[in-house]
Amino acid sequence: MGFRCLVQSLSLISNNYFMKIHFIAIGGSAMHNLALALEHKGYVITGSDDVIYEPSKSRLRDKGLLPEFFGWFPEKIKSDLDAVILGMHAKDDNPELLKAQELGVSIYSYPEFLYEQSKNKTRVVIGGSHGKTTITSMILHVLNYHDRSVDYMVGAQLEGFDRMVHLTEENDFMVLEGDEYLSSPIDRRPKFHLYQPNIALLSGIAWDHINVFPTFENYVDQFRIFVDSIVKGGSITYNEEDIEVKKVVEASENTIRKLPYRTPEYVVENGQTFLETPEGPMPIEIFGKHNLSNLAGAKWICQNIGIDEDDFYEAIASFTGASKRLEKIAEGPTTVAYKDFAHSPSKVTATTKAVKEQYPDRKLIAFLELHTYSSFNPDFLKEYKGALDAADVAVVFYLPESVAIKKLAAVSPEQISNAFQRNDLEIQTDATAFKTFVFQQDFEDSVFLFMSSGNYGGLDLGEIKRVVES
Repeated sequence: MGFRCLVQSLSLISNNYFMKIHFIAIGGSAMHNLALALEHKGYVITGSDDVIYEPSKSRLRDKGLLPEFFGWFPEKIKSDLDAVILGMHAKDDNPELLKAQELGVSIYSYPEFLYEQSKNKTRVVIGGSHGKTTITSMILHVLNYHDRSVDYMVGAQLEGFDRMVHLTEENDFMVLEGDEYLSSPIDRRPKFHLYQPNIALLSGIAWDHINVFPTFENYVDQFRIFVDSIVKGGSITYNEEDIEVKKVVEASENTIRKLPYRTPEYVVENGQTFLETPEGPMPIEIFGKHNLSNLAGAKWICQNIGIDEDDFYEAIASFTGASKRLEKIAEGPTTVAYKDFAHSPSKVTATTKAVKEQYPDRKLIAFLELHTYSSFNPDFLKEYKGALDAADVAVVFYLPESVAIKKLAAVSPEQISNAFQRNDLEIQTDATAFKTFVFQQDFEDSVFLFMSSGNYGGLDLGEIKRVVES
């Protein structure tokens, strides 16, 4: 080992090895990935949660971080802890949180701690109501393809990456997916307000999280604050085709560079999308106008980081998409099936149009599960008008018991039908009946599109795969 490497290793041991961090609600998708990243970095990690599901459970167990017992144990909180990281799943009266407050232990939200880890780096933050996971994933795919090491946090598991969070001492850049949802039970600021980016991107603004932002204007204000939080002298790359984004960015008086992008030229031929490049048409794995727009934003961010245009195109040709984002789950001789995380109106519209554009000669059967708090709000439901119009067969599935669990007023099928403004809309409210309906469809020359942030009432997508591929 050379002298420089020895010094770096000793520095890491002295700075990190004895850092003791406790996670309250360690089992969440984001939280457990941060715990794994810090364990990999050399921190001593403990945590608690009242329930932990797969795959978090196995991943924590593999690293010896799975709590021995589920529940909250104030005795785990000791004054020698360097920090407590508080997850959104916990409540503000959590016994461990109260003990940490009593002892004066430093308490961080997830985004606060990420900022602490990156405050001496160049922070690249990708924001927007839709597209931010895909754009962040594209950027990381390109950088990884060209062996450019960066720290990162992304909201999906990526092919070729061990974790959704990666933290080091030595990397110069940190790429962060900038979520507009709240930071923690005791910090009601949106996560992306805390990162103070040097380089930022804003992909789109479409009202979401109605339980937190009750009006569209209030929601848009969060993006104004985000743009104004960019470090002076930094830059914002923004989608000029989105009216709200354009208004927010161009109205900002922050002293930053404003760099617009728009959807590049492309064509679809025989189910294959070709991107127009300076070297001619290039086949790509992804498809849909919204994804081509995402690609344009990712290209400019990569160029800001130091990847030239030709190298970007070379790398992006092999990008197949982020997990749960328009993910192909099965393909047979005459049938293909996709699943997508889409649930907000703008995402449902974009995803449905993209699939129909890619397969214009096949029957598109679109299944949308209403699952989130916002989607059951009578006022917000109206935002879904026309969202499934591109589908040949449009199906909305929801469970009345899900509405009851969220302690919301009952939503009737008539309300759903009136919201979507489609006379032939099929509405299913029973999990068993929904499954039967799905398998009664004609699979010949069809595209099945499943859209939800839930699990479709327990529908086995593996069974769909077997039928499609048989």
